[in-house]
Amino acid sequence: MRVATDIGGTFTDLVYIDEQGKVGVAKSHTTPPNFENGVLNVIEVSGIKTEELDTFIHGTTVIINALTERKGVKTGLITTKGFRDVLEIARGNRPDLFNIQYKKPTPFVPRYLRQEVTERLNYKGEVIQELETDRVKEIIEYFKKEQVEAIAVSYLHAYSNPIHEIETVKLVKELWPEVAVTASYEVTREWREYERTSTTVLNSYVKPIASSYIERLEKELSKLDNSANKYIMQSNGGTTTFEQSKQTPINMVESGPVAGIYGAAILGKILGEENIIAFDIGGTTAKCSLIDSGEVKVTTEYNIERDDRTAGYPIKVPVVDIVEIGNGGGSVAWIDDGGSLRVGPQSAGALPGPIAYGKGGKEPTTTDANLVTGRLSPKNFDNEVDMEKVKAVVNEKIATQFNISTDEAALGIIRIANSNMLNALKLISVRKGYDPREFTLVAFGGGGSMHAPALAKELGVKKVIVPVAASVFSAWGMLMTDLRHDYIQTYIRRVDTIDYEEFNNILEDQESKALAQYADEGVAPDRVMFTRFIDIRYIGQEHTVKVPVPNGKVTKEVMLDVIQNFHNRHEQLYTFKLENNPTEIVNLHLIAFGSVKKPELYKMDNNGLELQEALKEVRPVLYEESGWIDTPVYDRTKLNPDAFLEGPVIVEESSASTVVYPGQSVTVDLYGNLIIDMGV
Repeated sequence: MRVATDIGGTFTDLVYIDEQGKVGVAKSHTTPPNFENGVLNVIEVSGIKTEELDTFIHGTTVIINALTERKGVKTGLITTKGFRDVLEIARGNRPDLFNIQYKKPTPFVPRYLRQEVTERLNYKGEVIQELETDRVKEIIEYFKKEQVEAIAVSYLHAYSNPIHEIETVKLVKELWPEVAVTASYEVTREWREYERTSTTVLNSYVKPIASSYIERLEKELSKLDNSANKYIMQSNGGTTTFEQSKQTPINMVESGPVAGIYGAAILGKILGEENIIAFDIGGTTAKCSLIDSGEVKVTTEYNIERDDRTAGYPIKVPVVDIVEIGNGGGSVAWIDDGGSLRVGPQSAGALPGPIAYGKGGKEPTTTDANLVTGRLSPKNFDNEVDMEKVKAVVNEKIATQFNISTDEAALGIIRIANSNMLNALKLISVRKGYDPREFTLVAFGGGGSMHAPALAKELGVKKVIVPVAASVFSAWGMLMTDLRHDYIQTYIRRVDTIDYEEFNNILEDQESKALAQYADEGVAPDRVMFTRFIDIRYIGQEHTVKVPVPNGKVTKEVMLDVIQNFHNRHEQLYTFKLENNPTEIVNLHLIAFGSVKKPELYKMDNNGLELQEALKEVRPVLYEESGWIDTPVYDRTKLNPDAFLEGPVIVEESSASTVVYPGQSVTVDLYGNLIIDMGV
């Protein structure tokens, strides 16, 4: 049995697949700060036999929470003389260009803990000045006095040759073995000093937190009487071992959300839909990503806390290209200083949660609005919902401010939330040169299926898929992932001057390192698969386009095809190409997958029930354009494959509600997925 758990801001989800391919799910409240308790709770709630576990995969928000809430440890930085202030200087480009009061983000390491050492390499990795080891020893003693708990080491051009970083880390471990230490080459071999230093610092900042959490989780799991292989979900869409995740926890920064994106790609391939927009609405956030021809897009241009007013903090590790906004079921509706209605990014979270949870919440949320409009049923909650209180709060906080009815206020909250989500969907589709009409929307998370049909209508998408176990789909995605390691090496060369022997030697060296790492993790060479890319740009450009490279020896003829592909991709992204301009390679990127056995999806059996027997009730539901309509509500678990329903209709399950609008229809496929036809 394969089991996956995913810690979200509000709930901890569990999905398991047995040997027959049957899927089981469970949810339990997230338990900050002791998140491992939530994992154990959801395992207990699921009722699975832990002795039958052979694979356990875990996704967590511990890392991103520690960063955004500034709950990491006191960290010191050792860097090349003259580069002490690289975190302060950052980049000159800023998102809020005309804001004269703009302030750069405050570094995670204060200046007094950023220390310099004499050493120097050139961009080729050649040593110009040897490392001053006595100065390193002085810094270590200074950090001890300052009670530093973690050290980051980032030297100039270490991406090309980490010799001095290796020497420094060795000294730190000899003189102070208790402290956590990270060298930049351990997390990235890609150039750009600011981004590389920022990534190294953030890894050190959360390293003790991650190690402590993973060790506690390991300890608790060991009590469950099983010898399952244990893996952690990474931000690149693959998994890694618990031990590796302790060393480079920054690779888990988007551990949970990306699993759902990858799961959407896998489901799309199974259903013959390779152009997918993956859309996930949880309790706190909404996330989306575009999958083109089955390819999940991965980038190293990732930033936390970046928005239209602040530059955020760069993390130069492979992360699935994902847009995330603060709009989920728990997002708070509020009125700004200008008198406009807003929804999010503030969230009621798990505690106190929406008004409907009855745990002390005092602000109306998207979930409360969906209850008032009939899209959610009070009967579908774990607790008894006080609907009078829900309506009273929506009326007091919103309706009276605009002199409108409670119903109109609730619908207004939903419309604002949908508008925010629509903007996010456009960011990953229309604004990147893709036509949404050529894509299928896969909606998941607790709120995905409730909002997706309305958003698909606005976006022009013709089909929406609501997968089985939609509310815990990110955990399902983990069950379908392979192990994955990324090896990125900066290699700046003009294409017309490439030394192909040197070029192929570097590619072979990357593959050798991958095989060696997988061997250490107990993965046989015949289970390792390689996918290669190179980052290319026109001479004089700043940024690059990622282009696939076939496996095997790269020759001049192969490179000509690669460059033509680059021109085409550049045109798609930026609307132009310069085929006569010289090109330049910047990075070599090897993705090494360690394949794991995956269960086949279970095909539904006919349960013998008539469609009418799946009808739970008929209740009034408020729609944006049609007003209140008496809407049939069906129990998803009682629907047979090939069941067909015309909208307006609601399909309910224990932790999600699918709202199908007038003019739309929904069919159940052989696997139990809901296929919504937009009627266009």
